[in-house]
Amino acid sequence: MNRNNMPLVLMLAAGAVTCVITYINDYPMLNRLVTLLIVLLLFYFLGSLMKWTLDYFDSQNEKKSKEEGEVIEKDTDVGSENKEETGSEE
Repeated sequence: MNRNNMPLVLMLAAGAVTCVITYINDYPMLNRLVTLLIVLLLFYFLGSLMKWTLDYFDSQNEKKSKEEGEVIEKDTDVGSENKEETGSEE
């Protein structure tokens, strides 16, 4: 799954909601801008943290599946070697 744009989309969605809420509540312009800046920075950080966490989980899952795959491959290789050896003895 492509997660490169996750922090940006989360940040922009939160910024749009913030703009609407501050407009409806009739905040002064300076307060709107300060609130928007804080929300954008906060949600960009949270989106980046979420992306990093999901990427970390994916790398752990891939590592485990490779380890399990190697064990299975070794077992099947040994089994096929035993079959070949027994076949050559007959």
